[in-house]
Amino acid sequence: MLLTSPGSPCQQVHSQLFAGMDLWMKRDDLLHPQVSGNKYRKLKYPLLGLQGRRSHVVSMGGIWSNHIHALAHAAHALGLPATALIRGAEGMHSAMLEDVRALGMQVRFVNRETYRQLRLGESAWRTHLEDAGANALWLPEGGSAPLALRGVAELIAELPFIPDYLAVACGTGATLAGLLAGLQGRSKVLGIAAISGGDYLRTEISRLLVDAGYPDYQNYELLTEFHHGGYGKVAPELLDFSRQFVHETSIPLEPVYTAKMLFALRQLWHHAYLAPDARVIAIHTGGLQGARGFVSI
Repeated sequence: MLLTSPGSPCQQVHSQLFAGMDLWMKRDDLLHPQVSGNKYRKLKYPLLGLQGRRSHVVSMGGIWSNHIHALAHAAHALGLPATALIRGAEGMHSAMLEDVRALGMQVRFVNRETYRQLRLGESAWRTHLEDAGANALWLPEGGSAPLALRGVAELIAELPFIPDYLAVACGTGATLAGLLAGLQGRSKVLGIAAISGGDYLRTEISRLLVDAGYPDYQNYELLTEFHHGGYGKVAPELLDFSRQFVHETSIPLEPVYTAKMLFALRQLWHHAYLAPDARVIAIHTGGLQGARGFVSI
């Protein structure tokens, strides 16, 4: 079954970049070969709710969106029609768009203003996709619906131990919120914003928790200074760091999310932000297909 998984391994990290640190990595990049990482967990319960129904699934993203890529594979496997509203203009190309079209997903481009309107709520998309049907399922950007938190929360039960810190990259805040839901007040989550101006994510995290029926947990810290220029921006020092990490550990990375999180974690470790005896688990959120848009690491 596509949406049933035995979980992912948690392995100790041995790298000179983190010398002396008790660091482990939750390898959610290994959850599924195409429906990768946190996208698998976030899609699980929204799509399980469609079992036995041929509902049209509609979502939004950019031309390299990990969420859209994962959704296309999941919808294809489940026999569900799907449409992606993509920020951009007709004629734009990417390997991700080629993949999803080959899987039968419809792609419709929208301009930046329309994309901003789509972010405002579920009702906005219907003016751009009137043929989806009354029972269509709308998934917001990144798949970050309140129901997504339930799938992410299941990660905690798979851990070999509850660490002092969990570290995770943040795009919409839903994965961090799901981890808080699973931890139920234990440990502390370090959220590394992969976007510039990410302070607003604190409001999103609280909203998602409350909307999903969880307490508004506050055992986390959101760090917003490690975005390397903004979403999808990659500095040379980040690429150098990623290459060394991959060489030493054989754990593949992509530079948009997980590499930024690990780079930040190394800075925190070397600046004594973390206690010398702290046990840390870093979450690999997958999305390796997105690395195709960058210089190889």
